Amino acid sequence: MSAATTRSRTPDRLCAEAIDLARAAAEEAAAPGVVGEHAGLISEGDRVVTHFFECKEFGYRGWRWAVTVARASRAKHVTLNETVLLPGADALQAPEWVPWSERLRPGDMGPGDLLPTDAEDLRLEPGYTGEDEPAPNSVVSREMEQLAEAEDAEVTEGTPATLPVVPRRGSIAAVAEELGLRRARVLSRYGLHAAADRWEEGFGPKTAMAQAAPASCVSCGFLNPIGGSLGQAFGVCANEFSPADGRVVALSYGCGGHSEAAVMPKTPRPPAPVIDETRVDPFPLRPAPDSGSVPSTPDESTAELGHS
Repeated sequence: MSAATTRSRTPDRLCAEAIDLARAAAEEAAAPGVVGEHAGLISEGDRVVTHFFECKEFGYRGWRWAVTVARASRAKHVTLNETVLLPGADALQAPEWVPWSERLRPGDMGPGDLLPTDAEDLRLEPGYTGEDEPAPNSVVSREMEQLAEAEDAEVTEGTPATLPVVPRRGSIAAVAEELGLRRARVLSRYGLHAAADRWEEGFGPKTAMAQAAPASCVSCGFLNPIGGSLGQAFGVCANEFSPADGRVVALSYGCGGHSEAAVMPKTPRPPAPVIDETRVDPFPLRPAPDSGSVPSTPDESTAELGHS
């Protein structure tokens, strides 16, 4: 039978009665007036008891002073073992420490900040290493040389990363740059999947906006396609009135700004005015005279208009 099972969980009487000794030890470790009422005790083992006292220190809500006392076998004097401040069940505590690399969140970086990447970052994998480069006398090497000469491409020694200028469009070096051969590291399969899951969570088919959209982005005229393997499922929104303007959106995403969702009809133009030049309308130049006088006839008014 182990020693732990032989220990009695019944508190030792002398140790349990040593409340004054425990309080004096707590006040010596803290300060007078900070140690509160006795909050119970527990048996730590044979002739070992821990007394708890409330902590009245500001900022330590729910904490307790724990004072452990002990008594030797066949001894009648209780001695002090340890005094420590421990958090209780409802204690106010600082959050668990997290490394900065795990605390960093999107949007935390500012101008001048540097974010180093781990050498073993799972999101990245080595780019062009030269390990798969064909031998100088292989068939693939001769075919690539002939193709480079046909395209009049500049061939330099070493990896494509040593090219001093941006390669011409359509050249071997341009294709190598598009495939990531000019970079030390490129996105790994894990990095691609992580980015796809992150983008789809923000602008994917399961969002509330996409569920209420009249159509998906794959048929929208404002969708700008992107290259690479991610272009098979994502694009960039170019609608300034869309909530996803300038964002990478899934082809299955959608919003109310779809280019073909509601095409406004052209505003009807009023017909041109029709002028009837075969009829003369009378237009009096003077107001009607007072009662008793003979009003001028339409012919006279027209005549006056013609003389003026």
